[in-house]
Amino acid sequence: MSIYKDKLETKLIHASSNPDIEQKTGAVNVPIYLSSTFHQASFDDFGPFDYSRSGNPTREALEQKITELEGGVRGLAFASGMAAISSAFMLLSAGDHVVISEDVYGGTYRFVTKVLTQFKIDHTFVNMTDLNAISNAIQPNTKVIYIETPSNPCLNITDIEAVVEIAKEHNCLTFLDNTFMTPLCQNPLQLGVDVVLHSATKFLSGHSDIIAGLAITKNEELGKRLAFIQNSFGAILGAQDSYLLIQGMKTLGTRLKQSSESAQHIATYLHHHQLIEEVYYPGLSFHPGHDIHVKQSHGFGAVLSFRLPNKEIAKAFIEHVRIPVFAVSLGAVESILSYPATMSHAAMSKEEREKRGITDGLLRLSVGLEHVDDLIADFEQALQAASQKAKAQSL
Repeated sequence: MSIYKDKLETKLIHASSNPDIEQKTGAVNVPIYLSSTFHQASFDDFGPFDYSRSGNPTREALEQKITELEGGVRGLAFASGMAAISSAFMLLSAGDHVVISEDVYGGTYRFVTKVLTQFKIDHTFVNMTDLNAISNAIQPNTKVIYIETPSNPCLNITDIEAVVEIAKEHNCLTFLDNTFMTPLCQNPLQLGVDVVLHSATKFLSGHSDIIAGLAITKNEELGKRLAFIQNSFGAILGAQDSYLLIQGMKTLGTRLKQSSESAQHIATYLHHHQLIEEVYYPGLSFHPGHDIHVKQSHGFGAVLSFRLPNKEIAKAFIEHVRIPVFAVSLGAVESILSYPATMSHAAMSKEEREKRGITDGLLRLSVGLEHVDDLIADFEQALQAASQKAKAQSL
C-alpha cells in the first residue's frame, strides 16, 4: 500500500496503472486488449484471464481505478448504467421488498415497476427527504434501501448517513446512485453505503461517446456475488469502451470544477429571472437540502433544473436556445438541456411525474465547458422569446 495520500484529482490520472506493462514498455496509457479469449500455458493451471466476458485486462484496469476512487473493495464495469443498476437489484430474491426514492431516474423506475415485479420483488416509493417515511415504509421482507442523491431531476437531497443507520437497524443493504456527484464530490461508501452505482456514460466519461455503468461494493462478499451476476448475465463493458472511460476520467477533476462553477452562476441567474418559477440546485443556500448536502459532499455538481410556467413556454425556450444541445443524458463537455417529461422520465405516467414535481414546464440542464457568459447570454435571449409566448398566453 502506498504511503502517499494523493488527492482524487491526482488519482483520477494515475490510479491503477499496470506496473508490469509500464516496466516492459513505458506506456503511459492502458493497452486495449481486443481479445475474446486467452491462451492458457498450462493444462492444470489457468492464468488470470480466460474469456473476456469473465475478465479482460483493460476492463480490469478500469475496475481497479473506480474501486480506488470510491474507496471500495470490488468494482465492476457494465455495458450501461442500467446494466449496473439492474444487476445490483438481481442480488435480491423472490419475496424481497425494496424501499426506493420516489424521484428516481426514469429507467430505474421502469426496471423496479415493470421487471422486478415479474420476479415477485415488491417495492415502495418514498420521499427520502423524510426519514420517518423511510422507516415507516420498511417491511419485514425489506432487503434494500435505494438512494439517489441529488435526485434526478429535482435535485432532492437524502441524508446518506441517516438512511444507512435506518438500514442497519433493519438489516437492509443500501444502494446509492452517485452519477451526479461522482467520487470527486461524494463518497457514499465512506458514509456506510453498501453498493455505489454510476452511469459512467455521464460525468465520468464526459464526452458523449460511450455507454457504460459501474458498481462498487463495500465488502468482498457483496463483490463476489455481484461479479457472479455480471458473469452470468454477461452485461460487461467492452475493452474499447473501458479504455475510453479510463481516458475520460483523467480529466474529470478539471471538467467538473469548471462546470460546477458555471452551474452556480447559471442557477443564480435563473433564480432572479421573472419567468422562472423555481430553480433546483443544491448550491443555492435556500435549497431545502443545502445543509445536508454540504455535510456529506464536496461540491454541488453541474446539474440543475428549473421550472417554467407550462409546456408551451418551455417549448418556446428550447426552440430559441442556441448553445446547449437538446438531448437525453448529461455530464458532457457540451451543455445538455433535457425535457424530463418526455426524456429521462417518460416511463412515468403524467400523474406519477407530477407527484414528484416533474411538471410539463420542467427543464433539466447539465452545464458543460462553454464560457458561462455565453451560456447566460444565450439563456437571456431564449427567455425573452419565451416571455413573449407567456404574454401571448395571458391575452
